[in-house]
Amino acid sequence: MSDDGEPHGTAGRPMLSVLLHSEVGEIVTVCARYFGGVKLGTGGLSRAYAGGVKLLLQTLPTESKIKRVRITVRVAYPHVENLQRLLEDLEALVEHEDYGEEVRYQIAVPATTLETLREQLAQLTSGEGVLE
Repeated sequence: MSDDGEPHGTAGRPMLSVLLHSEVGEIVTVCARYFGGVKLGTGGLSRAYAGGVKLLLQTLPTESKIKRVRITVRVAYPHVENLQRLLEDLEALVEHEDYGEEVRYQIAVPATTLETLREQLAQLTSGEGVLE
């Protein structure tokens, strides 16, 4: 956090306070002022910097960060359609597909659904599907 030449506590601290109370993680902000330092006074500067960050946060697109585990799934061709539905239901990301003697998907699956994937894959493939 820095006030970068502004009066102490009028820029960095108000912006940081807004960020900390926003419940948005992994974020940084930079703000430039072009007018009004002396005319605004220290209270006005603080409100201007904090207000700028508040406006930014109102328009900021956000998404939840999901911890994912990268694994490979191998299945025979007859199971591909069911596997694709399962992966979609579990919100797994297919990173690579390889169609050879069998189908091999490299996926990133939410860590919280790994056991569900393991169990449902065994059911769908009668135990023939493999997780690596």
